[in-house]
Amino acid sequence: MRHTDWDELEAPVRLAIEARMGRVRSARTVSTGLNSQLAVVLDTSAGWVFVKGLRADHPGVRQGREAMINPYVHAVAPQLQWHDQAAGWDLLAFEYIDGARHADYRPGSPDLPRVISAMHDLAAVNCPDLPVKQAQQRWAAYVDHEADLNLLDGDALLHTDFNPLNILLGPDRVWIIDWAWPTRGAAFIDAACFLIRVMAAGHSASQAEALAARCPGWQQAPSAAIDVFALASARLYDEIARQDPQPFKQCLASVAQAWVRHRHTRPRS
Repeated sequence: MRHTDWDELEAPVRLAIEARMGRVRSARTVSTGLNSQLAVVLDTSAGWVFVKGLRADHPGVRQGREAMINPYVHAVAPQLQWHDQAAGWDLLAFEYIDGARHADYRPGSPDLPRVISAMHDLAAVNCPDLPVKQAQQRWAAYVDHEADLNLLDGDALLHTDFNPLNILLGPDRVWIIDWAWPTRGAAFIDAACFLIRVMAAGHSASQAEALAARCPGWQQAPSAAIDVFALASARLYDEIARQDPQPFKQCLASVAQAWVRHRHTRPRS
């Protein structure tokens, strides 16, 4: 998704942001990120802030979900300062995390234990009584039998998108960002979502499962539940890659299929 620079924004949008933050002294577009038309770091009279947004009529608008869940995930996520709809845009403003970088998931990366530790911090957060998606809803179209969907049920608060771009690392803290898909479900699901991403970064299925085994919920999950989720993920990513065959989407589809093959050929106890 092409990012809109600050100077390209319509004047009413800039004025709406400055009404919240004061005069903007400087602006820098964030080049990473896939799902926001606007992603800017602003130096304002009120301090530094990160603002992201989409046009309000964009089919991918999910800012309301992030605004809804943010008060409950401050232990692992940057704090939301405000949420506003202005001049045809849906905007979110977050505290700016200075000096942070995105995670490196490649084999041997020292970031991996830190990400897993942040996942444990998230697991300690109770899922609030909010209208978040249910895992059984999210993956229903990719599961053969209704009974299998019950294996995805649970009370854990899940992030479900462990793209390394959604992990920020500072010297002493890790933040999980982009909460567009907060979900209630079985605790192992986040570990499985992380597993697919580390496979895309170069890990084998066996190596990725060893990392997942250090994440919350994995050790307690029935093998059948993991099998169901692996197959559902492969079908989902295959659908995504067929609809929009960008290389990174094809990569995710390929590694998800490789994980399913690994699950089918592993020794059974």
